[in-house]
Amino acid sequence: MKKFIYTTIALSLFTFVKPADAQVSVHVNIGSQPNWGPVGYNYVRYYYLPEIGVYYDVSSRRYIYPQGNRWVNVRTLPKRYRHVNMSRTYKVVLNHAEPWRNHRDVHKRYHRYANNHSQHYLGDRRHNDRYDKKPSKKRHKRDHQRGRRTHR
Repeated sequence: MKKFIYTTIALSLFTFVKPADAQVSVHVNIGSQPNWGPVGYNYVRYYYLPEIGVYYDVSSRRYIYPQGNRWVNVRTLPKRYRHVNMSRTYKVVLNHAEPWRNHRDVHKRYHRYANNHSQHYLGDRRHNDRYDKKPSKKRHKRDHQRGRRTHR
């Protein structure tokens, strides 16, 4: 009889206990950024390319550009955009949803970067090596004398 009572109590406790629900959302997409993406970002949702007025969706790896009165979502850009060197063109990082819906504002804000080719990109080994390595003592002393910050 005791076994029956203990079993009943144990079963009734399991029916009233609710398992804990947890949601964790982490946004880090370093591995999925294109090789031509700009250096210095650990999360990017969209790039805006002001030189051609096109958006790139990093998570789906698709380009979004205007065609007539609508926005087209494609894997590769059409021939009219082939002249653009993705490594050299300036990329603006945008992390808000569907930025092309506010294209007029985005274009107004960033069109001045259209011919800016000073941005370093992930695939540029010359730039990445420079910042990945620890500075030599000689370089550190020289930079210190010139008032530059070093990565020590």
